[in-house]
Amino acid sequence: MIETAKLVEMLRNPEIYPDNPSRMDFVQTQMSLIFLTGNYVYKVKKPVDLGFLDYSTLEKRRGFCYQELRLNQRLCPGAYLDVVPIVVNGDNIAIGGEGEIVEYAVKMHQLPRDRTMDVLIRGGQVTEDMVQQAAQKVAEFHRNAETNEEISNYGGLDTISTNTGENFSQTEKYIGLSITAEQHQGIKAYTEDFIERNTKLFDKRRIEGRIRDCHGDLHAAHVCFADEICIFDCIEFNDRFRYGDVASEVAFLSMDLDRYRRPDLSKVFYDAYVEASGDKELMQLLSFYKCYRACVRGKVESFKLDDPLISQGEKDAILLVAKRYFELAESYTFS
Repeated sequence: MIETAKLVEMLRNPEIYPDNPSRMDFVQTQMSLIFLTGNYVYKVKKPVDLGFLDYSTLEKRRGFCYQELRLNQRLCPGAYLDVVPIVVNGDNIAIGGEGEIVEYAVKMHQLPRDRTMDVLIRGGQVTEDMVQQAAQKVAEFHRNAETNEEISNYGGLDTISTNTGENFSQTEKYIGLSITAEQHQGIKAYTEDFIERNTKLFDKRRIEGRIRDCHGDLHAAHVCFADEICIFDCIEFNDRFRYGDVASEVAFLSMDLDRYRRPDLSKVFYDAYVEASGDKELMQLLSFYKCYRACVRGKVESFKLDDPLISQGEKDAILLVAKRYFELAESYTFS
């Protein structure tokens, strides 16, 4: 096994890529190493076990690469192309070919970064019509998304309580850093009270088939307005984070639009979704799931503060983002 830092160094060499790029760009997340050639993206999973995901072995990373390919072809079929082996032969590394397989990568067409919703919204370029089109696409996806008894069980109170409880247990170490003690306590009390008061509603949603195999990570950075709307980078590593109430998925993007201080577009999105889906009951759960999703994002950003491969300068910016998410989560408790 090649050390991660060494692998990154080797994969940043443009000469090893089949499309002969003139330059390489590299970004990373808590879970992935992403190499961009201009035409293509090669996404490699970090060899980590974070509890909620396990990429600790090469075979597991291979399996999750194929899972990522399959699941993302549902909402972004033109971008997700293949899973390719990364091989070493002597001192040389290559994408495909003969040699020892040391890693796998998901190969994608590189989507135009300047056409993702998070970039466009900062420039004031997201229109109501664009948001309505996205809502219609999500509603159609949910209408056709898989559901069965196993998936529906993820909408039960045990799973909902487990998911929300994880937010609080996993963010305890960040109290005083990205979240205050008062925020942590207040959000936890609101969440537990809401679940207790709405047990019948949660159960009704489960019985009526509102629990689906969703995207799981539907925020603005994952919506691209290219030749067609492409919603990419869904969660492949943990079914529990992808199986859920469609209301939770709608709340995710709605919350993110709030984060960009565009509550008007947030309203356009969930109104258009309700119209397309007929799911008016969703509105009773919107603030609850917005709060939950804001906590998830605040937690995930906080996790990055522990990553040794992320520079201190990047971590300073990440901390501000995490704080903003937790502030937003707290605001929904007063809705």
